[in-house]
Amino acid sequence: MGRKAGTLYINPKKFGGLQKPCLKETMTFLNCMALNNNKDDHCERQKKLLSDCMDAQAGKNKKPWGSINYQLQRLMRGRK
Repeated sequence: MGRKAGTLYINPKKFGGLQKPCLKETMTFLNCMALNNNKDDHCERQKKLLSDCMDAQAGKNKKPWGSINYQLQRLMRGRK
């Protein structure tokens, strides 16, 4: 497993940064669950905020042109 030797590769974590959507909402919900001994009926507000954030993220699709590494592979195929 792994990449072929001699191919171009960009680490997307360093290149574009790592996006963490809904991280704040997830942490507040998990903290509430920890404080209330895993009883989610006490954390309805945090649960609703988290589900709203996740629903908003579902509508956002990936870029239609693919990842940066896919585009680099296409360019390298054309060069050979």
